[in-house]
Amino acid sequence: MTDVDVTPKELVSENAEMFRASHGKGEVHVVTVEREGSVHHLRDYTVSSAIRGDLDRIYTHGDNATCIPTDTQKNLTFSLARDGMGTPEEFGLKFGRYMRANYSDVVKGGRWEVKAVEWERIVTGNGPHDFSFVRKGKEERFTVVQAVEDDFTIVSGLKELTVLKSSGSAFVGYPKCKHTTLPETTDRIMSTDVSAWWEYNTTEVDFDAVFAKVRQVTLEVFAEQFSKALQQTMWAISSRIIDEVPEINTIRMQCPNNHHFVEDLSRFGQDNPNVVFYAADRPYGDITSEVVRKGTTPNPAAWNTVPSFT
Repeated sequence: MTDVDVTPKELVSENAEMFRASHGKGEVHVVTVEREGSVHHLRDYTVSSAIRGDLDRIYTHGDNATCIPTDTQKNLTFSLARDGMGTPEEFGLKFGRYMRANYSDVVKGGRWEVKAVEWERIVTGNGPHDFSFVRKGKEERFTVVQAVEDDFTIVSGLKELTVLKSSGSAFVGYPKCKHTTLPETTDRIMSTDVSAWWEYNTTEVDFDAVFAKVRQVTLEVFAEQFSKALQQTMWAISSRIIDEVPEINTIRMQCPNNHHFVEDLSRFGQDNPNVVFYAADRPYGDITSEVVRKGTTPNPAAWNTVPSFT
């Protein structure tokens, strides 16, 4: 093997300069089993870590003096999980604070994203099983913890909470033109896959309790309030969350309108009084909203790199 010159050396450009950089390990899948006698508690997280700091020379000079390997960040995910991961928010904070405490000369900030998959106990004739589980649908829980030095921010959320109501929804009074074919209705199916992100105004929170509250409010408002449009339902959910959860300042939602059209059975000599529907998976209505607590604005540092509305 011939000798290779690995001495750092600047790669000069007349027109380009580094503006922003980060690096880390994406989507480390870690599962922990916490044992309470014969009863096991499962946590299933996918963790992505990315550090920020004085990293420019890694790119411009090939100088790895500040390059904490992405493999190190992967290994840290498992090591930090050894004594318990806690909630996604708690684990993201744990990871970020460890990096700041142990690599403060390099790590000036960062981003730690945790996605949680929920598992439910399998119920048998003898009740919930101690250590056997079934995955809970497509729904996922998310958090993004970010830091600028020791200033930590948290945005958490849920994705693909699929809900449907077979009545209690209308859509009337909209503008009509030659391209309008959608008939007005005062009784329709309304269905959506709720994705929501919310910004915490503190890191001292019972994260599980807030998540459960947000999820329950979402389900209750969707079920109980008569909807004149999906947009109105989104406002009703978001505003109630702001009213009832003081730790949240901002909530963003994306709710596709999963259309269900009454199928025309007249060609078969049959009526169809809202009994048979054609469920169209695409195209769908793409509806987003952002609701903030009065007197506040979203914190840019908290929302930087958060995949809102996706």
